[in-house]
Amino acid sequence: MLFTDDQIEQTSRAMKAMSHPLRLKIISVLADQEVSVQDIVEQVGTSQSNISQHLAIMRDKGVLRTRKDANRVFYRVGDIRTLAVLKMMREVFCGFGE
Repeated sequence: MLFTDDQIEQTSRAMKAMSHPLRLKIISVLADQEVSVQDIVEQVGTSQSNISQHLAIMRDKGVLRTRKDANRVFYRVGDIRTLAVLKMMREVFCGFGE
């Protein structure tokens, strides 16, 4: 399987965007649901400004999508297949499945 240059760039950007431990934790909170920024802050346990910075990075790289409802912003994983990739990485690098 040979990647095109565009596919390599796109994949690299997404993997970089997810490579931070806090970002992986945020994705695990989102899983396959839509979650408000405030709920992410409460579940992850760091400041809202810190969470917002990490969310922006993943949104800009296409990993996450947003929806605004009045003054609340909701996030979700942009492509559900991302969760399958992360599950596989967990199995390979952490030695177990769910």
